[in-house]
Amino acid sequence: MRSNTIPPAIPGEFEDLLTRAGRKVLAGTHPLCGALADPRTRFLAADDLLDRAKAARLRNALEEHLSDTLEPLAKPIPPESIWDMRRDYAEQLPKTSRARTIFFDSRRERGVKMAERIGLARLMHSESFRAFAQALAGRRLASGWGLQVLRYGPGDYAGPHNDHHPENKRAERGYVDLHLSLCAPGVAHQWLVYSRAGHFSEIVSVASPATVTAYRLPFWHYTTPLAGKPKAARWVLLGTFLYLRGNR
Repeated sequence: MRSNTIPPAIPGEFEDLLTRAGRKVLAGTHPLCGALADPRTRFLAADDLLDRAKAARLRNALEEHLSDTLEPLAKPIPPESIWDMRRDYAEQLPKTSRARTIFFDSRRERGVKMAERIGLARLMHSESFRAFAQALAGRRLASGWGLQVLRYGPGDYAGPHNDHHPENKRAERGYVDLHLSLCAPGVAHQWLVYSRAGHFSEIVSVASPATVTAYRLPFWHYTTPLAGKPKAARWVLLGTFLYLRGNR
């Protein structure tokens, strides 16, 4: 049964979740600082920046308080992607995915209300969250960033996609995503596969208990189906940051 008390596991500032190495990112002294400013670097991952004990308490709080507020996110392969083909080898696959999520588009949504009540929204809106993303980006990032929560269970995945938004004038030339990945012990594996030089040649595990991943989008990537015990889960706390105008 879900508790009615606000969990102390969720701090008000993102900085409070960081290890000594993570605090070096905020201080600008970590080797990863500015990594995404290099045109050759699209993606980075590190599993020593979040305190694992604090991350586990945070994940447990999410599981207890947010699980029944998540919305299903299911975009299967459309049958017409096969049967409407008229030429050999002319396949075109839209983005497919399966997970559960909370979009922060409206504060009236049930999941958003609960995220605010337990302090998760405050954590993800904290200034140290943006400062951390900015340190990795090596560029100034705008305020008012977007938020999303995802929960991957067994078999959940995100198919190949590039996260390009040409219809959004602020995002059409690129932006930065920061993900906090919190895996339960029952997760066996889940992988992020991404492109380099036009091929899906790079792969990294996202199945550690407390992983930070950062993306300089757009680029092609996908997340493999989560494998693990029946109740295994990977929670992802996602921030989307636009570049400050004139600083792209």
